Amino acid sequence: MSSEFIYLDEHTADVAFIAYGNDLNEAFENAAKAMFNVMTDIKKVDATKCLEVEVEDNELRGLLKKWLEELLYLFDAEGLVFSEFKVSINKNELYKLRGKACGESFNINKHTSGIEVKAVSYHWMEIGEEKGKKFVRVILDI
Repeated sequence: MSSEFIYLDEHTADVAFIAYGNDLNEAFENAAKAMFNVMTDIKKVDATKCLEVEVEDNELRGLLKKWLEELLYLFDAEGLVFSEFKVSINKNELYKLRGKACGESFNINKHTSGIEVKAVSYHWMEIGEEKGKKFVRVILDI
């Protein structure tokens, strides 16, 4: 698969995508890129400010949802858009994700306004492996 993520059929109330990676960490990183690319052109986002993000859940789908929701919260609360991500997922009693999101404050003169993402949905969410690559399928409520 040459692309980090692909968008699936568009609907008026949601956007669906599949993000790929060589491992689960990279698939989660690319899912974050796909979500922010819906909101703005991430190629125009400079990675000048990095924030640490930690989430945990008893299952991988919940971990993925919490990861993306935390990034969405940072956009909503602090006006930050991100273009680079680094994730490390471990499992003890719970799945724990430690991540870094790098970007900058949204600037209407620099960044394009894309589609407003309201939430990350569990509907149709899937985490799996295909042809030696990990993937995550996500639907964003818009």
